[in-house]
Amino acid sequence: MGFSIQNLEFLLLVAAVVAMVARRLHIPYSVGLVLAGIGLAFLPVFHDIQLTRDLIFTVLLPPLIFEAAFYLHWQPLRKDFLLITLLATLGVLLSAGFTTIGMHFLAHWEWAGALVFGILIAATDPVSVIAVFKEAGATGRLRLLVEAESLFNDGTAAVGFDVAVAIALGQSVTIAGISKALALTIGGGILCGAAVAGCALLMAGSTDDHLVEITFTTVGAYGSFLLAQHFHFSGVLATLTAGLMMGNIGPLGAISDKGRAAVESFWDYAAFVANSLIFLLIGMRETRLHFAAKWWPVIVAILLVTLGRALAIYPTCFLFSRSERRVSGRDQFILFWGGLRGALALALVLGLPEGLPQREDIITTSFAVVAFSIFVQGLTIPPLLRNGRQSVAATCDS
Repeated sequence: MGFSIQNLEFLLLVAAVVAMVARRLHIPYSVGLVLAGIGLAFLPVFHDIQLTRDLIFTVLLPPLIFEAAFYLHWQPLRKDFLLITLLATLGVLLSAGFTTIGMHFLAHWEWAGALVFGILIAATDPVSVIAVFKEAGATGRLRLLVEAESLFNDGTAAVGFDVAVAIALGQSVTIAGISKALALTIGGGILCGAAVAGCALLMAGSTDDHLVEITFTTVGAYGSFLLAQHFHFSGVLATLTAGLMMGNIGPLGAISDKGRAAVESFWDYAAFVANSLIFLLIGMRETRLHFAAKWWPVIVAILLVTLGRALAIYPTCFLFSRSERRVSGRDQFILFWGGLRGALALALVLGLPEGLPQREDIITTSFAVVAFSIFVQGLTIPPLLRNGRQSVAATCDS
C-alpha cells in the first residue's frame, strides 16, 4: 500500500491546510482535497500509495458510517423510514436498470459489463453525501433524507453487485438465490451491528471513564463492520445499526454525560481524518487514469447516471405526494442533484475480479463519474442550499 507514518503525517498536514483554505474560499472541503490529491500525485514519494478496496472498506469507511449514524435520531428517522427504504431499494434498482440499458445501447458495452457498472454506480455514497451536506449546513428533514438514504442503500447495492458480477462471470443466478442473498446481507448486517453494539453498551454502562467509553464505541464501529464482512453480510448496515444504537440508547444511561461529549469529539475527529484520506487518495488515483481515450463512454455514463438518479427520486417521491410525508419540489431536486458518488462505488469497482469483461473500462468510467460528482455536483450543492434557505426566509418575512 506504500503507507508510512511520514506519509500519513504529511497527508494530515495537507488536509489541515486544505480545510483552512477551502473555508476561506467557500468551496467544499472534499473538492479541495481531491484537487490537492491530484497535485500530490506528481510527487515521486507518493507514487506507491494506492487507493484499494481493503483500505476503503476495512480502515476508512467504518468510522465515517458510525459517526453519521451516531448523530441520527430515531424518532424523525422512524417517520420517514418507508420513504427512505423505497429510495434505497426501488430507487437504486430503477437507476441501475436505466444506466445498464443505456450503456449497452449508447456506449455499445456488453450486457454483462453494463449491468455491473449500472448497479455499482447506482447507490449514492455516504462519504461524499454526508461530507458535502454537513459542510453546507443542511439541517432538518432534508439532511435526514439524503444522509439516511445514502447509508441505507448499501444493502441493495451489495446484493445487486454480487449478482451482476456472478452473471458477468457466467455463473447461474436464480430468484430464490437473490432473495436469500438479500435477506442474509441486510438481516445479517443488522444482527451483527445489534449484537456488537449491545455488548459494547452493556460494558460501557459499568464505567464512567470517558476513555473506556470511547474505546467501546470504537469496538462497536469496527467490530460490527468486520464481523459482518467476515460472514459476507453488509458491513455498512452493521456499522449503521451499531451507530444508531449507541447514539440513541447510549444517552439513556449506558454512556455518561462526560463520556458523551468525549465520544462526540473523538468521532468528529476520526471522521475528519478518514474523510481527508479518502478524498486525497481519490485525487491521487484520478491522475493515473486516461479518460480522454474513453471519452464517449464517459460522457454517456455521466448523462445516464444523472438521469437515472432523477428516475430514482421523482417517481418514488410521487408515491408520497398525497400523504403527510410528501417531499417538496425543491427538496426532491436537492435529493436528485445531491446523489453523489464516491468512495463506495470506487471500493466496489476496485474489487472487481480480474477476468471480468470490460473491467478496465468500468474502472475508468466509474472514476470519471465520481470526478463529475465531486467537482460539478459537489461545487453546486452549497449555493443551491443557501439560495433555498434565503427563499424560505424571504417567504417567512413576507
